Amino acid sequence: MSTDVIVVGVGAEQGLGAAVARRFAREGHRVLVAGRTMDKLAHVVAGIEEAGGIAEAVVADATNSMDVAKLFDRAKDLEVVVFNAGNNVRAPFRDLSVETFEEAWRINTLGGFVVGREAARRLVPLGRGTLIFTGATASLRGAANFAAFAAAKAGLRAIAQSAARELGPLGLHVAHAVIDGGIDGERLRARRPERAEAAGADGLLNIDAVAEAYWQLHRQHRSAWTLELDLRPYKESF
Repeated sequence: MSTDVIVVGVGAEQGLGAAVARRFAREGHRVLVAGRTMDKLAHVVAGIEEAGGIAEAVVADATNSMDVAKLFDRAKDLEVVVFNAGNNVRAPFRDLSVETFEEAWRINTLGGFVVGREAARRLVPLGRGTLIFTGATASLRGAANFAAFAAAKAGLRAIAQSAARELGPLGLHVAHAVIDGGIDGERLRARRPERAEAAGADGLLNIDAVAEAYWQLHRQHRSAWTLELDLRPYKESF
């Protein structure tokens, strides 16, 4: 019997969350794809099923503990949880509203905590499992006009570090992936086509390549677990 995977933060079919869901489904896992828009989730599920995989769409708000608990209740034999929800907020510091700052924190940080806590509650008693958080360049440093996003992603990174140190010895592999660069997906190409064009060949992170890295994180032997993995295009300066 295959085990279940939960991917939180699935949107566009050509997005990282969907790519991660497809990668784990390809290995025979039943994948629960969770996000805020049923139409988008349905497209992702249809694609997985057409390829011979098993998936289920679940509308859930990652910041709502009741929604998250109900999502996890749908898992029959849970093994992997991926938190991929996020919103990249850009605003000059002097114009940044309290509401915008708080919303970034709620989605990126609070959502990561709520999902991570539920994953720990379900997986630690089993003595196994993988919990992966999607981070960003902003997880490591704050850039001009990105105070809200940087604060939120840095908070998510701290959650991952604390959880890994506490839960790793109990058998739960916690990992944080720093996505250091633009993701070659529907969102970036729709909103900033000029950046995609300027990046050139392999100048953006390929979503399937990132999904493969997530799969490899899950497959690591417990004697050599990775806490933090940074991924970037070969052209990216850092």
